Amino acid sequence: MHEIERGQSLTNERAILIRVILPDQTVEADPLEELRGLAETAQTDVVLGMTQRRNHPDVRTYVGKGKLEELALQVDAQEIDVVIFDNDLSPAQTANLEKTLEVKVLDRTELILDIFATHAQTYESRLAVELAQLEYSLPRLKRMWTHLSRLKMGIGMRGPGEKQLEVDRRLVEKRIHDLRVELKSVEKRRERQVASRNANMTVSLVGYTNAGKSTLMNSLTDAGVEAADKLFATLDTRTRRWQLPHWGPVLLSDTVGFIRDLPHRLIASFKATLEESRQADLLIHVADASNPAVLAQISAVFHVLEDLGIDEKDALLVLNKVDRLPSESMLQKILGRYPNAVPVSAVTGQGLDKFALAVSDALSKTFRNVDVETGVENGKLMAYIAAHGEILSQRFNESRVVIHCRMPEKFLGRINEAGTDVRPHVAPAPVRNTDEDSAKAEPSRVDDVA
Repeated sequence: MHEIERGQSLTNERAILIRVILPDQTVEADPLEELRGLAETAQTDVVLGMTQRRNHPDVRTYVGKGKLEELALQVDAQEIDVVIFDNDLSPAQTANLEKTLEVKVLDRTELILDIFATHAQTYESRLAVELAQLEYSLPRLKRMWTHLSRLKMGIGMRGPGEKQLEVDRRLVEKRIHDLRVELKSVEKRRERQVASRNANMTVSLVGYTNAGKSTLMNSLTDAGVEAADKLFATLDTRTRRWQLPHWGPVLLSDTVGFIRDLPHRLIASFKATLEESRQADLLIHVADASNPAVLAQISAVFHVLEDLGIDEKDALLVLNKVDRLPSESMLQKILGRYPNAVPVSAVTGQGLDKFALAVSDALSKTFRNVDVETGVENGKLMAYIAAHGEILSQRFNESRVVIHCRMPEKFLGRINEAGTDVRPHVAPAPVRNTDEDSAKAEPSRVDDVA
């Protein structure tokens, strides 16, 4: 247990943080650093931090009996309002802890949901957060009615909580159904909206929360999006046009940040918001190189991408905040694991030129070298190819034209008009020089005459 500096707010709740470390978990230098950041983002004054190593959680209270007694003493001594676990608790464990400690107990998921609820700005993200919160609270409704136990039970007071609990349960289940229907409609609209942008190559920023994605987007596009030094500052997707050097315009999207053990119900609820990443031509995975836990954070993002089913999409790893690195050796350690990563600083501009070239190279991998054969009168198709690719040459043969071009594969898939043929480019056979042939043949005829 260690003392943590108290916040200055007089209105914020006073909290104790606690984490149970299990044998299969990787522990950072400060095992409570991330939870502290989450608690402060939720405007809570952190008073104490506690950890306990266990082979497995206690079935009733998650922590052991001795640690629970120690926790109870600190709750009383420090006048604590809330105890926050960096673990996911079952409804029964939460209820047992609150009964013993006589203060509110939150687990990691509930804290993250609270932060999301505070930061959600758009109608879409508010729907997603409400759905995730209700799905989380449904099995915990009984705990929310513990205040009824303070009433003197007797004649006329038997069972009101149970009746109200059933009413609440039905109301919550109906609201969950309505939200799922509405979100399904939002997802379809989002899919159509994203699909309508396919006239441009699309790039999506993904990464751990507070890795600097919004700051990087501002540096590249002058987007002016909020870039706060706090967790989950961005919940709503923003898309801006980026004039990529040596390439042209692409659409760049900033998305919600990921985190270790991101609740699956949140991933499902934010499916519409993450549609930009699902359909992007390239993912830019932004990592905070200055964070001591950067390697674990990179792995956590890969796990979330896997949950989303987009882990096999082309991705470029960018090591941001290199201006904050205390030593070059820390950067070399990361590059030793990920040698193709690009070090940058979105604040100072360091490495952004190299980064732009790396994005251009990555997008170029999607190009195909093909011949498109169509009628010479098909000016619409020729204009389409010129707008979305690079025309290298044209060969005319009576009423047909063969266009040798380089185009992104996704645009080639739309060239399916009748009378149009798309095939891999084959260099035409060299044309023989008739003048040279005549010169070579002439001496033999002279010799024959002689």
